[in-house]
Amino acid sequence: MEYMEFSAKTVQDAITEACTHFVVTSSSLEYEVIEEGSTGFLGIGSKPAVIKARAKSEEIDEAKAVFTKEEEKKEVKKEAKKEKKEIKETKKEVKKEEKAEVKKEEVAKKREINVDAAEVEKKATDFLKDVLSKMEIENDVKAKYDSEENCLNIEISGEDMGVLIGKRGQTLDSLQYLVSLVVNKGTKEYIRVKVDTENYRERRNKTLENLAKNMAFKVKRTRRSVTLEPMNPYERRVIHSALQNDSYVTTHSEGEEPYRKVVITLKK
Repeated sequence: MEYMEFSAKTVQDAITEACTHFVVTSSSLEYEVIEEGSTGFLGIGSKPAVIKARAKSEEIDEAKAVFTKEEEKKEVKKEAKKEKKEIKETKKEVKKEEKAEVKKEEVAKKREINVDAAEVEKKATDFLKDVLSKMEIENDVKAKYDSEENCLNIEISGEDMGVLIGKRGQTLDSLQYLVSLVVNKGTKEYIRVKVDTENYRERRNKTLENLAKNMAFKVKRTRRSVTLEPMNPYERRVIHSALQNDSYVTTHSEGEEPYRKVVITLKK
């Protein structure tokens, strides 16, 4: 470390200022007196004392090491406390979702689904064709009911399907919601509806899985949590599922719909 100049009324005061600046004791200070200083006569002609000083290198290294160690301890404790809380919340959320899924499966097993597949397919197809024609979108709609999954799968093909998909699939999701309302109107059993075009759902899933892995890598590298953009429940489940077996990170959701987000954090 280079020498620095310090001035005060006396040499001792200058040494004190140097010690304060370097945060060391006088025994850990190397200094050279440049000007002893003088009080003058009745304060007239007084000169300040001037010294050149620097802290001993080993003292600086030791001070830095101690400071760094203490800061690391504080940071570790802070992160541990935060992660413990997040893990607890994540476990609660996962347990809640698992219970909901088990309950849903039990209900599905107990009931006997009686659906007129042809009628459901026609109802969805006619509604979509009418909506898309009003949007002046050339289309071909194919609907197929899956009795095992109790799900109506709809595939739309044609030109300019990007308009139909919308930003992050929002337009496609809206159409899916509308079709679901039409299909389930007056039915005893709820039928799940899935609307897709140009294999968007699968491509979106792969994009979300890659995003999850990239953000998980970032969390491991920076040791800082990452909050993703708001997503719908289905997309959040894709992120949770992609990272559920990761040994180093965990995920949980925060916020209220429709702005609920997935947060990726480092495990304890």
